Amino acid sequence: MRTADWYFDVISPFAYLQLVRFDRLPDDLAVTCRPILFAGLLGHWGHKGPAEIEAKRLHTYRYSQWRADREGVPLRYPPVHPFNPLKALRLCIARGSDPATVRAVFDHIWRDGIGIDSEAGWQALAERLEIDDADVLVSAPEVKDALRRSTEEAIAAGVYGVPTFRVAGELFWGDDATGMLLDYLADPHLFETGELARVSHLPAGSQRKVAAIRGI
Repeated sequence: MRTADWYFDVISPFAYLQLVRFDRLPDDLAVTCRPILFAGLLGHWGHKGPAEIEAKRLHTYRYSQWRADREGVPLRYPPVHPFNPLKALRLCIARGSDPATVRAVFDHIWRDGIGIDSEAGWQALAERLEIDDADVLVSAPEVKDALRRSTEEAIAAGVYGVPTFRVAGELFWGDDATGMLLDYLADPHLFETGELARVSHLPAGSQRKVAAIRGI
C-alpha cells in the first residue's frame, strides 16, 4: 500500500474540488488528511493570499465556481470569504481528521454554502457531525497544539499552498496538479528523465528586489 499526505485548509475552494474527486486516486493509495492553517504558510513564506489582491480575488472566485460548474461539482460559496477557518480545522483534528469528518466539513461550507463565522452556521456544522461540545473540543490545548504542529511540519516539508499532496517527498500543489500526481503515481521516475529532469535543476538567473517597481 502506497501512502500520501494531503495538506488542506477548509478556506480553499480548490481543496474542496480536489477532495470530492478523490475517486480518481489509485485504490492502493492510502491518504492521510492533514489540516493546516493556510495563513501560517503565507506568513512563513511571505506570500499574500489570493483574497488580498483584489483582481486575483475576483478571478479566484470566478475560476473556482466555473471549474465546479464545468465539472458538475456542486459548489456554493459561503456568505463571506475569506473567513476564519480555525475552529473548523481544529474540529477536524479533534475528530482524528478522518475522511468522513473532513468531507462533512467541506460539504457544509462549500457544497451547501453555510458559513462558520456565524453562531448559527457553526452550530449547524456541529449538529451535522453530531457533536454536542464542539466549542469545548476546539478549545482544548492539545487540539490547538496539534494544528500548530501540523502546519509547522507542512512548512518543514516545503508546503507553500493548499491543497497539496505529498508523496515520497514530492509535492503536488493545487487541484489542477491532480493529473501530474496521477502520472507520477503511475511512473515514480517521471521527474528523472527528459525536460522534467532538466527543469527540476534549473538555476535562477536573477532575483527580484523588494519594491523593484520603482526601478523600472
